[in-house]
Amino acid sequence: MKAVRFAEYGGPDVLELVDVAEPHPGPGQIRIAVRAAGVNPHDWRVREGQFQRINPIQLPAGVGQDASGVVDEIGSGVSGIAVGDSVLGRGSNTYAEFAVLSSWTRLPEGLNFAEAAGYPSVVETALRILRLVGVQPGQTLLVSGAAGGVGSAVLQIARDRGIAVMGTAGPANQDYVRSLGARATTYGPGWVERVRALGRVDAALDLNGAGVLRGLLDLTGDPDKVITIADLEAPMLGIRFAGVGGNMSEALAEAVDLIARGKLRIPVAQSYSLTEAAAAHADSQAGHTRGRRVLLV
Repeated sequence: MKAVRFAEYGGPDVLELVDVAEPHPGPGQIRIAVRAAGVNPHDWRVREGQFQRINPIQLPAGVGQDASGVVDEIGSGVSGIAVGDSVLGRGSNTYAEFAVLSSWTRLPEGLNFAEAAGYPSVVETALRILRLVGVQPGQTLLVSGAAGGVGSAVLQIARDRGIAVMGTAGPANQDYVRSLGARATTYGPGWVERVRALGRVDAALDLNGAGVLRGLLDLTGDPDKVITIADLEAPMLGIRFAGVGGNMSEALAEAVDLIARGKLRIPVAQSYSLTEAAAAHADSQAGHTRGRRVLLV
């Protein structure tokens, strides 16, 4: 089968579409014929080698965690799913024609494969960091980097929980952030003062690692009320870095519920083919995304 792999750490150009052996599910897993794979910042951070000290991998390695597709093999001990079912979920090496998933749920009605591939890690991350930052109904949450996938999910989930939201984003995404119910302003010089003009900030999330942690700390007055998923310098300021972890099965169940109730929708900003994986990573790293980027298989 065809799959995207890299044989050395580096920029997007190290990604190659090659022929590899098909994977097969182990106990408690399923295999899908991939229809779409989500492109996450985690994917290109792994490709760059940012996590090699804490989570070394053997090269050459595949890429991707999130995918949607059609079940075509089922591992032992799995029930409640059948060959031919359409699903979305998280697994490994999902930039491929076939991938093994360890967590999944059926495709919600009204969601296509491209849209579905963008939800798993995004919703899990959004739910986890909302829990960690401890923001309560009636309080106000500031989201730095609000227009991307995780930001889109955080704003909608927070509002569903009775939390007021603010978001910083690029000039082209101001209307989009406002459409999700947030008070919006741009990042860049003077952003702290612009946020203060919008009102009080009780808690804050940094989603893009753009050097905003000191400003978020200034706005909240408490390092325990700031969480980052992107700035590895956070511990030096007493701020928690929360890049990985969480219960994917629970996150998928909550995502399906939110989608069914019309409370969550994350648009696909751009789709690419497997041969365009390098371009997808380059665009993801450049930022300014509105929603999600996905690879179509």
